[in-house]
Amino acid sequence: MKPIRIALIGGSGYTGLEVLRWLARHPHAEVVGVFGFSKSGPIAEIHPVLAGQIDLDQQTYSPEAVAACQADLAMLCVPHQVAMSYMPALREMGLRVIDWSADYRIKDVAVYEEWYCEHTDTASLPAAAYGLPEFYADEIATADIVANPGCYPTCAVLGVAPILAAGLIEPGLVVNAISGVSGAGRKPSQANHFPERNENFEPYKMGDHRHMPEMEQILGQITGTTPDVLFVPHLAPLDRGMLASIYATPKAGVTEEQLYAALDSAYADKPFVRVRRDVIPATKYVANTNFCDVAVRLKKGKVMIFSAIDNLLKGASTQAIQNMNVMYGLDETTGLY
Repeated sequence: MKPIRIALIGGSGYTGLEVLRWLARHPHAEVVGVFGFSKSGPIAEIHPVLAGQIDLDQQTYSPEAVAACQADLAMLCVPHQVAMSYMPALREMGLRVIDWSADYRIKDVAVYEEWYCEHTDTASLPAAAYGLPEFYADEIATADIVANPGCYPTCAVLGVAPILAAGLIEPGLVVNAISGVSGAGRKPSQANHFPERNENFEPYKMGDHRHMPEMEQILGQITGTTPDVLFVPHLAPLDRGMLASIYATPKAGVTEEQLYAALDSAYADKPFVRVRRDVIPATKYVANTNFCDVAVRLKKGKVMIFSAIDNLLKGASTQAIQNMNVMYGLDETTGLY
């Protein structure tokens, strides 16, 4: 097949770096343009690790510059609100779009605006498929817009959705999750300064994090329930990695083997979810991969579900490539091993 021609909009951050690294080895993809809104110049100067691998300049974003590169697909790796301001022009060009921001993940405009900002492109919302291929592959395959999920929702939903859908637990969930500092992005801040983060582990936005309504929406869609999620994120002194520990109350008579059977059934043909009995998921076991590891335990009348991903990869960049593969009829593992 001819290469999928990709315009990457927002190449200067960590997830932009990762998608460029992985697309460089993809057998059916070609990055034909990189665009930014704050930095321009050779990609190898913005990301020195790419010297000798990627010979492209990041140009200043404009619709005209994107149109000139004659891409098939735009990967929109920019913050929320910025994404919705770019989307109409990209759609007018006839591009399919994978969007990293939250702008097209939450379908209820009132909920989105409560947690984010005014939505100025509601006309595009019906065209967007949620980009979790393990559950939405059919919608992704034909979509013009794919809303790449948040990293925390990816980790939590993959862990708990099959068990909740099987009716094995009550819908009240506590999601404790830790993330590496790269989840805050590349822009420096005092909070992410090395002396603030090194040897420091802390919760933040307890019950107030904007990924919580995304978790509730997607779990509700997948499972047909009305989940009530209390989400407590933590920041760990890691460059990358994410681990969710999810606590739930089992229905009467439920066994640990039934919990595992639900996971096994859901993920039997899903190449990037590994159901683990041998080890409890850990960030080291999934770092630099597109895998999500999940495990479950039943102790003292409570269900404990553990899920781990690389927040920059399965939580962002390689999940976008997995979505691209589905959109263009490729095996979803293409370029990801």
